[in-house]
Amino acid sequence: MTPAIKLLDKLGVHYRIREYKSDDDSRNYGQSAALALQQDTTQVFKTLVAIVDGNQRKPVVALVSAAHQLDLKKLAAASQGRKAMMAEPAVAQKVTGYVVGGISPLGQRNRLPTLLDNSATNFQTIFISGGKRGLQLELCPKDLAGALDARFTDLRKPG
Repeated sequence: MTPAIKLLDKLGVHYRIREYKSDDDSRNYGQSAALALQQDTTQVFKTLVAIVDGNQRKPVVALVSAAHQLDLKKLAAASQGRKAMMAEPAVAQKVTGYVVGGISPLGQRNRLPTLLDNSATNFQTIFISGGKRGLQLELCPKDLAGALDARFTDLRKPG
């Protein structure tokens, strides 16, 4: 049981566990998960850690569908910063407590500010990492946002 699952249980949030054989060599974990689970890539959301400037260089979490790329300018603006850049994998692992390819927005070592792309509201349920490679959690996007105090905003690159 991962910290993400423990947190959802503690909060009483309804979810479904979806496991699959993970391709550890993949650099595109979201699309691999969607393919393995036979789900549309617009419904599978990847957890990305970025560093936003401002008063401090603070890490933030962005959830964007596997079908889209994160727009760092939109993320910076939504986080009251001017510039954002992707966190190095070692930094992402250190601040979240999860390995790359299995980073969940839930149950992180330190709770980070979280933004969820508003395309998630197009679905009754979405898929997110459950805290390890090969483990996805299916849950309502509004329940996820409530568990994380996350805001919905436009985070996708156009196209």
